[in-house]
Amino acid sequence: MNELPVRAARWSALHPWRAIIGWLVFVVLCLGTGIAVGTNSATTEDFRIGEAGRAEAIAAEGGVQRKPVEQVLLSARSGDLDEAAAKDAARDLTARMSRLPEVERVAPPRMSAGGDVLLVEVTMTGDELDAKKNVGPLLARTGAVQKDHPGLLVEETGSASVGKGVDAQRSSDLALSEKIALPVTLVTLLIVFGSVLLAAVPLLLALSSIAAAMGLSMVVSHISPDAGVGTNVILLIGLAVGVDYTLFYLKREREERARSEGRLGPDALVELAAATSGRAIVVSGLAVAASTATLYLASDVIFSSLATGTIVVVLVAVASSLTVLPALLVKTAQRAERRVERRRRKSAAGLGGAAAAVRGRRRQRRTRESGNGRVWAVLMRPAATRPAATLCLAGALMFSLAAPVLGLNITEMSRDTHSRAIPAMQTYDRLHVAFPELRVTHQVVLRTEQGSTGVVKRALEELGRRAQAEPLFTGEPRLRTSEDGRTGSLELSVPHRGDSEKAKASLNLLRDHYVPATTGRIPGAEVGVSGDVARYADYPAHQNSKLPLVIGTLLLVTFAMTVLAFRSVVLGLLGVVLNLLSAAAALGLLVLVFQGTWAEGLLGFTSTGSIGSRVPLFLFVILFGLSMDYQVFVVSRIREAALDGVPTRKAVLDGMSSSASVVTSAAVVMVTVFAGFVALHLIEMKQIGFVLAAGVLLDAFVVRIMILPSAMLLLGKASWWPSRGASRGRPVPPLSSGGDSDSVPVGVR
Repeated sequence: MNELPVRAARWSALHPWRAIIGWLVFVVLCLGTGIAVGTNSATTEDFRIGEAGRAEAIAAEGGVQRKPVEQVLLSARSGDLDEAAAKDAARDLTARMSRLPEVERVAPPRMSAGGDVLLVEVTMTGDELDAKKNVGPLLARTGAVQKDHPGLLVEETGSASVGKGVDAQRSSDLALSEKIALPVTLVTLLIVFGSVLLAAVPLLLALSSIAAAMGLSMVVSHISPDAGVGTNVILLIGLAVGVDYTLFYLKREREERARSEGRLGPDALVELAAATSGRAIVVSGLAVAASTATLYLASDVIFSSLATGTIVVVLVAVASSLTVLPALLVKTAQRAERRVERRRRKSAAGLGGAAAAVRGRRRQRRTRESGNGRVWAVLMRPAATRPAATLCLAGALMFSLAAPVLGLNITEMSRDTHSRAIPAMQTYDRLHVAFPELRVTHQVVLRTEQGSTGVVKRALEELGRRAQAEPLFTGEPRLRTSEDGRTGSLELSVPHRGDSEKAKASLNLLRDHYVPATTGRIPGAEVGVSGDVARYADYPAHQNSKLPLVIGTLLLVTFAMTVLAFRSVVLGLLGVVLNLLSAAAALGLLVLVFQGTWAEGLLGFTSTGSIGSRVPLFLFVILFGLSMDYQVFVVSRIREAALDGVPTRKAVLDGMSSSASVVTSAAVVMVTVFAGFVALHLIEMKQIGFVLAAGVLLDAFVVRIMILPSAMLLLGKASWWPSRGASRGRPVPPLSSGGDSDSVPVGVR
């Protein structure tokens, strides 16, 4: 691992144009190949989980599965509804819809109880997941009917049109978050480097890594299908880690340049940076990839898609930092040297070469001093002067922030949580005011052995009669059976929100009482309850069952990666504890903000009183990986000093001093990127953006700047147990512009 970054940097530095052109070709090939093979999207079968999933599979095999249904509402623009005009428009709509290949059937119009809305239900062909891709022609027909009947209000809603509206809103939101994140990131980098050219390098590399990762993710989707969230996570993680890795490398190259005072050429400088920060980038990237891979253990297509996108973009970002970045640094350094030479000649002709040299030395001195500015000194002073008190106070702060986790309420975010800025959601609300019985539907599916014809129908009819006597259910039960009579489906309506307590109670009543008393008595029968509420209930239950395995593996992976990187069991345990502390504090803040209502106006959301079921696990896995970035970079600098024979206390302080500015700068970039997702309308993405931003902020400014150095100062030499390498010291090799890689000072061996 030590040799790879140095060898890659050396080749890139010696052949800069080959490296740059090779990287561009790689990006184009990735994108081109991805576009050529296309994305293999997850199918309906991939999303089936728990009892609801089993019931849906049985229904699909028997041909009685739920079909995607679009509801078209016809109402008056003002005053009372003209029933004759509404029926005329409904006939027009029925005729237009019936001619579409995407439509299976159109139900007869029905009037609401209040007589103010006429409803036409249109059943689409295909399955529910494909419906939003095919709903466009239906929306166009609805628009045409609206145009021909201007005196009425003609609106369409349904799972397909809502899904299409959510996708459009998500795309708009992502474009907005990019417009926010890119300028702020560029400004941050300008402040760090003071150069437009150097500030542009991390941004351009991150964007090119994102482009390559998108192409590669399309290819990988043919092995692990994409659930539609791959692009989101590639943008979210790619910009953050892409800029961070380049920032680590650039800052180290500039430090070595300042330290050498012009005695080393650009090629030697990038080798030095590769031997230290380059190795840290490789370790960090592998740690993020390994941590994220634990999401595959959740056995969920969405988590698998998130894992694939994250792993691909992180590994591509690492590759760009090791290959094309050294070439870009060499070219920019050569350009800077030519500029300095021109200025020197002008100065020699005017003010004199001696004055120019003095100015150059002053600039180098300012560069060296910039890494140890007053801000970083203030941030590190508590840990340096009073480590025990700092550890106690900072730890108490983190524990207090984590306390709200005790009240964590995890639910599956339902359709009711979507933004009302989507027109189909506004129609969705009006539909359920006029027809409350259509709000939630349970589906009881029954399959019997061969030769049990008639048993299915009788059992489901009995279940339907019992349900009609229960106030939680409403409307007429809808019964369908397969052609051979062995499989049946009973749909029951509930006039309550899918995430309400009454809807949950109706599901429990079905599963615990009605089904066992009717369909459950048939010998050898397969029965299950699916539908809107069942899906919302089964997913969190499935995730909770996988949580111990995923979290346990994550802790082991984090511990193992830290021990391998630093040869220290103590640091491995410390890393696990600190990562847990960061994640718990961030999750506590999330609960405090999103489960209450006090921040609704501030962050632009409507509280559901809960946290999305995917958010906590995604937070733990991703934040553990990202925290390893800072852990590896900071501890590498500390261990580097310790290996040079510096006493542990001074090594900790020197390592923190040299890494504080880059860690906090990298954190600002990450927080900016993640915070951009808080502006999204989709509540789960908003929560993910907030919790990752909070986690990175706490990890960088509290854990890595205060808690980690305080703990290491208190532990002293015990920090490196059982390794003794940090206390033996080693001679520092002379700076040179050539030689083999063993002459390069490697940060950790």
